[in-house]
Amino acid sequence: METGVVDKIRAAGGEVFAITSEPQHLADQANAHWELNFDNIGDPHQEIPRVCDERGWLTLYASKGDTTFLQRGADWTVEHPKGFFQPGVLVLDSNQSILYRWRSVPSDKNLNGTVARPIPEHVWRRVEETLGPGGPISDAALDENPEIDAPPPPRWLFIAALVANAWFLGVKSFVYSPGAESTPKRFAKAFRRWPFFIALWIVAFVFLPTIWVGAAAVGWAAWIARDISTTLNAMDVQVEISSDR
Repeated sequence: METGVVDKIRAAGGEVFAITSEPQHLADQANAHWELNFDNIGDPHQEIPRVCDERGWLTLYASKGDTTFLQRGADWTVEHPKGFFQPGVLVLDSNQSILYRWRSVPSDKNLNGTVARPIPEHVWRRVEETLGPGGPISDAALDENPEIDAPPPPRWLFIAALVANAWFLGVKSFVYSPGAESTPKRFAKAFRRWPFFIALWIVAFVFLPTIWVGAAAVGWAAWIARDISTTLNAMDVQVEISSDR
């Protein structure tokens, strides 16, 4: 919307839809909160991705891991009966020819699908190229090297922000909640807690018995390391959404 791509698509006779693995009531809330001018469609049972796979258009990945980590950061009940699907972009013309397609492949490079999305201008440029004189000759191949919105932060920085977001008692997600600030703003706000947390430990080492503070620091580090490992690894179950499953 902000870059004018939605208007360009409509001027070319097309339409835009957002599809989410959340229930429709949450899709509607996000639509109102973000003041979108296109429809959000809730698809918690992954019916649309399965049709896309069946027709050979696009096969998305879905996370079928434990959602405890997501629930910690949400003020609504996380409902993913078949897991939540990873991002993808699919552009079709009226003849169902594929003008553009991209899917997020979860890996360490994109923090398991958390970041790195193609920017709208890049997608529209590719569509315009495909829509050149005479129309598309063949379906567009998967775009495996798009121009992305932002590079992923180092993994250690991302995990440090998750720890700070939980006030250093574990890890807490930055999952969307209606009315909440954007993830980048919450990320920065959480990370700014680290200097104060470190300062408290320094004060404790200066004024309290070193052996007891040291034992507490080791215990805290062990607790955090365990929570990071068990919580994040429990989520890391990625499968392709297939029409025959």
